[in-house]
Amino acid sequence: MRKDGFTVCANNYVECLRREGRYATAHVYENALRSFTMFCGTSCVSFSQITRVNLRRYSNYLLASRLKLNTISTYMRMLRCIYNKGVDAHQTPYVHRLFRDVFTGVDTRQKKAIPVNELHTLLYKDPQSERLRRTQAIANLLFLFCGMPFADLAHLEKSNLEGNILKYNRTKTGTPMSVEILESASDIVSRLRNFHSSVLPEYPDYLFYILSGKNKRDEEAAYKEYQSTLRRFNNDLKSLARKLHVRSAVTSYTFRHSWATTAKYRGVPIEMISESLGHKSIKTTQIYLKGFDLNERTKVNRLNYSYVRNCRGIL
Repeated sequence: MRKDGFTVCANNYVECLRREGRYATAHVYENALRSFTMFCGTSCVSFSQITRVNLRRYSNYLLASRLKLNTISTYMRMLRCIYNKGVDAHQTPYVHRLFRDVFTGVDTRQKKAIPVNELHTLLYKDPQSERLRRTQAIANLLFLFCGMPFADLAHLEKSNLEGNILKYNRTKTGTPMSVEILESASDIVSRLRNFHSSVLPEYPDYLFYILSGKNKRDEEAAYKEYQSTLRRFNNDLKSLARKLHVRSAVTSYTFRHSWATTAKYRGVPIEMISESLGHKSIKTTQIYLKGFDLNERTKVNRLNYSYVRNCRGIL
């Protein structure tokens, strides 16, 4: 068995992902391999090092490094995928339930929604800074667009806007979505709108000036620009939270989770929330239920906005 077999197999798979244009997935695998390599204390990892004992020690190492369970689960699933590819290629023998002692599930206890009074402060209290006001404006759109993910907002193109309706496909899943722009969002849309036009059709013509549009859609440079923009936005969100004395941890996903939680507390059916977020986790339920039309989703979105906008010290 090669002393570098696992590393070579992993690197080959990462390269395959890059050729397919799956840069985000390749990036996650690279992080997992880098972490495991560091744990093993060698630049080249062999398949013989993928044992129950070693995996359990690695799990404890990640926990001691204060990584969250879902991050640990992601790394373990990446390692398991590479191991399975090694088994399929006859580079290593199959071991039944090799990963049984480590966490590979989803930790649903990690709550990203914040209390409504903090959400109100974050979205509507003046941070006294132009840079943070822009960050706050983007955060408002994430909430006002039915908890839209930052990736979807950043990649919206002018062609996605038809009148006051946004029609687009989710960046992550490709799920078709439509969102009506509320009156409360119109001014923010105008403030953030990109009035420059793309010169060539292969370059994106973004609706908002969040991404530059200087990189072709499927290029790795476009992915790297997005990752840099996301990091900068999350750092600005932390600055905004500190400035406004918001104690809860805030990230770009805070507004998506908070939108869903606010809707839940307002008595909105889970089917409506799932559909508005573009989730696919209740496919079976949706088969038996009539889909909610745009007017119904707009009513829910308007109620969510009104509830948070008019909040006054609700605990």
